Amino acid sequence: MNKIIILALAVVMLSSCGTTSTLYYWGGTQNGTTTYENLAYQSYKKQTPKSLCGLIAVYENMVTNPGGTRQVPPPGICAEYGYLLLTPGTAETFMNNATPAQKKLFNSSDFNAAFLERGKEMLLKEIEFYPESAKFIGPLIKKLAR
Repeated sequence: MNKIIILALAVVMLSSCGTTSTLYYWGGTQNGTTTYENLAYQSYKKQTPKSLCGLIAVYENMVTNPGGTRQVPPPGICAEYGYLLLTPGTAETFMNNATPAQKKLFNSSDFNAAFLERGKEMLLKEIEFYPESAKFIGPLIKKLAR
């Protein structure tokens, strides 16, 4: 009887072991940190045109190819991405410094219009995926509509 109980406990304890899946996809990993973390840190620490273009490409990949268990972009990513696209000067910096592969992500040569449209879309997606964000994103969208 004791052997059965010990065996049952061992099975229960070992069944919880295994591969862990992540809830969200953060753009792959490099040296123990995610691509998103590396580029976001680099971009905010000392923003260069190259780091900005790289961050935009990572954001676009994260929102168009979400991974993880939930299959949606991580919380806040759509809002961050939308805000970045709507920041004055971003479209011009991207147009002048992005690689051909990065430019191809938008299928447009008018980056001002593409970024305006995609930026608003991303803010709305943030609310769609995370309704609790409406309290913060809603006023921003109203301000942009003016």
